[in-house]
Amino acid sequence: MENSLKTLSTSIGNVLKEHSLTISAAESCTGGLLSSVLTAISGSSEYFIGGVVAYSNRIKEEVLGVKHATLLEHGAVSEETACEMAKGINNRFNTDIGLSTTGIAGPKGDTSNKPVGLVWIGISTPENTLTYEYHFKGTRNEIQTNTVKEILNRLLQLLS
Repeated sequence: MENSLKTLSTSIGNVLKEHSLTISAAESCTGGLLSSVLTAISGSSEYFIGGVVAYSNRIKEEVLGVKHATLLEHGAVSEETACEMAKGINNRFNTDIGLSTTGIAGPKGDTSNKPVGLVWIGISTPENTLTYEYHFKGTRNEIQTNTVKEILNRLLQLLS
């Protein structure tokens, strides 16, 4: 794992432990990388409750509670889906913070209005759910890694 990811994960883990907060992850485009980074730190079982790789729309709906209408109207890669995924994992796993990633990591799968590199992330807390849009460049692995970096950076900012 990259040093920057390990540093971010360690910092987040320290804050979560200090405040007795729990976290869960709903991943699509990152395919489990976010959960892997969060659990790479010894002691992460104190705060990381679990994650779901919801690659298909069926799993987004059935496990995370994303509305069928949301997927039809906005698509899997959208602000609305990222929001519902983050809220859904938070509710399903009864955690303080729910994270979500959904996007097009490529090299295929893009459309005219949703290019490779388009990513939405969501962070859900009891107070609110925030979403962020990104347009990454690079290989599939680079897009996935940058997505994880950005969601961890955003989370650390929120926790600080």
